[in-house]
This record gives sequence, C-alpha cells and structure tokens, in this order.
Amino acid sequence: MQKKLEVLGMVCPFPLVEAKEVMAELASGDELTIDFDCTQATEAIPRWAAEEGHEVTNYEQSGDAQWTITIKKK
Repeated sequence: MQKKLEVLGMVCPFPLVEAKEVMAELASGDELTIDFDCTQATEAIPRWAAEEGHEVTNYEQSGDAQWTITIKKK
C-alpha cells in the first residue's frame, strides 16, 4: 500500500510527529511518501527511519525549500 502525507507549512518537529503516527498504522512493506518543507526534517526524518529499521526508497528535493521522501516500513 502507498500512503501520502503532506505536511507543507508545518514547523518541526510536527512533520516527524505526523510521519510517526501514520507509519504506526501501516503494515510491514507499505510505503509512506512525505512532502515537507521544514529544513530540520531533512535530517530528522531519514535519521528516524534508519533508527527504526525502515528503508528510504526515495529522497529528493522537489522545490526551492521543499522535499519528498518515501519510506518503506520494515
């Protein structure tokens, strides 16, 4: 299953908080794509994914100060 989370305009740590809540609802193997524009989350989200054992399958800058990351749940 593919789930999308848009947290544009949210200040840190809320993009990560939202991502954790959605990820908790997903089954193993599901993917979550997060669109965000909080610069702190560019480090916080990938670090959290790695610590939890999830796989980052895509991570790219999609605008001047906007990123998209896709995380596959372990």
